[in-house]
Amino acid sequence: MTNTKRSVTGSAPLLGTRALNRATLDRQLLLSPARLSATAAVEHLLGLQAQNVKPPYYALAARLDGFTPEALSRPMADREVVRIVTMRSTIHTHTGDDCLTLRPLVQPARDRELVNFRAGLSGVDLDRLAGLARDLVETEPRTMKQLREALLQEWPDADPQALAVAARCRLPLVQVTPRGLWERSGQVRLTTAEHWLGRPAEPAPTPDAVVLRYLAAFGPASVKDMQTWAGLTRLREAFERLRSRLVIFRDESGVELFDLPDAPRPGPDTPAPPRFLPEFDNLLLSHADRTRVVPPAYRGRSWKGNLAYRTLLVDGFLAGLWRLEEDALVIEPFGRLTRAHREEITAEGERMLRVMHPGASYDIRFGVVRT
Repeated sequence: MTNTKRSVTGSAPLLGTRALNRATLDRQLLLSPARLSATAAVEHLLGLQAQNVKPPYYALAARLDGFTPEALSRPMADREVVRIVTMRSTIHTHTGDDCLTLRPLVQPARDRELVNFRAGLSGVDLDRLAGLARDLVETEPRTMKQLREALLQEWPDADPQALAVAARCRLPLVQVTPRGLWERSGQVRLTTAEHWLGRPAEPAPTPDAVVLRYLAAFGPASVKDMQTWAGLTRLREAFERLRSRLVIFRDESGVELFDLPDAPRPGPDTPAPPRFLPEFDNLLLSHADRTRVVPPAYRGRSWKGNLAYRTLLVDGFLAGLWRLEEDALVIEPFGRLTRAHREEITAEGERMLRVMHPGASYDIRFGVVRT
């Protein structure tokens, strides 16, 4: 059963939008810099969306005290952290442990994805394809082009792209380094997670266990929120099994929200400093109702077509875009900023630049959104 905008009893405490915002920012390590290692943060956050190489680095720069790009690059080079397609059929940076467990959890979604390519896979034995693809990438890491060409020799009448997608959906394929390393990234080459990490995949965790982790990183949240994050359906049964262990709230629309009893829920007036987030940050993508971070007036303004923009939070909410030019950090607010906000944004921008681009010289300029 899916979670629609279901009304809950009046006894469930109301969490207003600002209170929900502050709770989520706290779980996301965005109220104050956390003193965690990059690996521990990646684990707590259940991964970082990573279609491109740089976003996970900027995501952690916004969240961690003392972060440097090498703090993520090093564990990636040491195979403690990997890049793999998981939630929502998108590339995520995960710890090795989560790679070997969360990928099996979302396997049903990868199987459903293949339905869209069935016309190009007519006559293809998918089990045989998976076995052949595994042999290919474990012999040596392959690019998608190399994988397509090799599989096409076995099924010359199939659609080449569909063959490669089938391999990616049936197998847990990780991007091997140097892809993903800070300022050393290379071509995308793939092998299996088991081969890269030197250990077998583990059984998928129970949905109940992942519900608890999701709430710790993204809560309070509805069933539909978690389904949006995971790209899975039919999670209500897990929430219902856990109901007696959770606390229940309602949002301003009357939707039922679940949370961990001891999780932090700061007051709505808790200060939320400006934050510079990368494109595709999971904060903006992991709830069905994004108004806890995205004001309704700004819905859809953080991307255009398939292009996502780097986003700016002010007072905890989406408030503009930013980009790096050759000599400047350009900040484009959606609306008017107070002098105090401009000073805070400038200070946070200077901090981000020191972390991510030490020794470089950038001006900080305020511009006009051009989307």
